[in-house]
Amino acid sequence: MINSLTTPFGRFEAAWRAVERPELLAASTAATLREWQGAEPVESALVVDTDPENADTSVFCETYDVPLDASANCVIVTAKRGQEVSFAACVALATTRVDVNKTVRKHLGARKASFAPMDTAVTETGMEYGGISPLGLPAHWPVLVDEAVSASPYVLIGSGRRRGKIILPGRFLAQLPQAEVLAQLAG
Repeated sequence: MINSLTTPFGRFEAAWRAVERPELLAASTAATLREWQGAEPVESALVVDTDPENADTSVFCETYDVPLDASANCVIVTAKRGQEVSFAACVALATTRVDVNKTVRKHLGARKASFAPMDTAVTETGMEYGGISPLGLPAHWPVLVDEAVSASPYVLIGSGRRRGKIILPGRFLAQLPQAEVLAQLAG
């Protein structure tokens, strides 16, 4: 049995180093942590096992006593330019909303950008809706991280599954190979 660690916020039965509990993560999320090359130590990413029925942000935060401003959502966006369609992930604090129509569209050089439908997001990421993680997305997708997320001491993100969440330093996300930190991605 792996010893439980203390989390910087929230009320959880147990927490572990995420890299040591791959069974609590989507396969691609576990692979990203296993292959981690960032300056932030991989051991700084923790995982908590939670009830999948409480995965939606507001319910999760209330159930596990997590401040909304410590929770970051990862949303998938489709960008269109002519007949070409591409995807990107946007990571923003739960207290904000991603500016898809202006900031994301312009940054991606798209004519039109919109939130991906749930079934598309699930299919393209290979992750469960309500648990999509910026860790483990296709390598060619940009991961746009709001600067408020990267500046947070710790944030809670999806694990790729509805069961379980990851808690890590915000700067961890800025070190993903495809990450781009943007000012005013969300407001």
